[in-house]
Amino acid sequence: MNMINKLNRMKKHLQHTPSGENKEQKQVKVQTSTSFDVPNKKEWQDFQTNVFYFQEEHCLIREVEYSLDFCHGIYKLGELLPIIKRWQDVEVDHPLSAKGHQVTDLFFFDTETTGLSGGVGTTIFLLGYARVFSDKVVIRQHLLPSPGNEIALYQSFLEEVNYSTLVTYNGKAFDWPQVKTRHTLIREQVPKLPAFGHFDLLHAARRLWKNKMESVRLANVEKEILKIERKDDIPGFLAPMIYFDFVKTHEMQGIKGVMKHNELDVLTLITLYIHLSKLLLSQEMGMNKEEVFEIGRWYDVLGQKEAATSRYKNIVENSWQASYKLGLLKKKEKNYEEAKKWFIHSFYLQDNMSKEMVGIELAKIFEHQEKDCLTALKYAEISYKLYRQKNAISTPPSEKTQLEMEKRIKRLKRKIGM
Repeated sequence: MNMINKLNRMKKHLQHTPSGENKEQKQVKVQTSTSFDVPNKKEWQDFQTNVFYFQEEHCLIREVEYSLDFCHGIYKLGELLPIIKRWQDVEVDHPLSAKGHQVTDLFFFDTETTGLSGGVGTTIFLLGYARVFSDKVVIRQHLLPSPGNEIALYQSFLEEVNYSTLVTYNGKAFDWPQVKTRHTLIREQVPKLPAFGHFDLLHAARRLWKNKMESVRLANVEKEILKIERKDDIPGFLAPMIYFDFVKTHEMQGIKGVMKHNELDVLTLITLYIHLSKLLLSQEMGMNKEEVFEIGRWYDVLGQKEAATSRYKNIVENSWQASYKLGLLKKKEKNYEEAKKWFIHSFYLQDNMSKEMVGIELAKIFEHQEKDCLTALKYAEISYKLYRQKNAISTPPSEKTQLEMEKRIKRLKRKIGM
């Protein structure tokens, strides 16, 4: 460790704060040199980009602003503000809930790296993020001009971080673990990584659209869900090659395109969070039936039964799945009359392709609660026949499931006296 780094670490112990002065004075930044030439400095300035110097290193910081009225796809960026306010008024607990947060707490974050495999061999060369304020949206990007400047990159990124929740797309599995990996290598020379919450929107996209879309890559979600059309965009998979060329030649056209791609990615995170929040908070009829069901099922898994019930009821008339799930909820509440009603409704809907599953639930209720073994036997035999037919066509029937069905039928016949 060089002498400057040692002094930086010791500085907080050496500083003396006179009586009456603010004890939270900011540490003085050490800059050892700003005299070396940065290629294309004037062109970088024209691209809203300035040089950040730290010790013997430097990085490039670009900052751009957007109006809250700017439309990115089907939403204006400013629609995030009322969304955050709406989250404050709901009682449900959800992984994407912004309850207790201000709009400025959200940090819409994306990286560009030299590879997708992760680990020490992969370097982050661009850190991009957006913050939404009461009057504007600010995007900042920290670019690594070449290997050997990571201390300056992370110093510039971490010295003024004041957020509490990351909003990413696959950030839990890739972006932030990669940041932590690179940070570990230089942690003695830069600020600590802060503690934070995390909204990873990829998990929501998978829940809602995995059956609708061939792939839930962000580019596909942009186009199909948010109606965002990019023109002359550089594909993400080309970014590493363009970066290596930039390091070698200092040619700016390609890397500027990569930075624009990253800029649009973080804007999309804002728009996508707005869209997902509206789906999660809305009780309106007329929404996409599959989305409403998946949201209800998500609340169901989280134990938010009231929220789940309200979503299921919005589509129950023409959704056998929603009716079936309502039946299960009522069964857990020991409201067997309501459970039977919803199971029967589900069983006789024409699009129900899993009648055997619903029929078994009906057989259980008629046998154990209604004490009507004849009706229970009817549903048990129908379910057994449907189960055998379905699995004969697709996959071999489960021996355990088949034995349970046969055991139920035998027991009911014995009770009836057959």
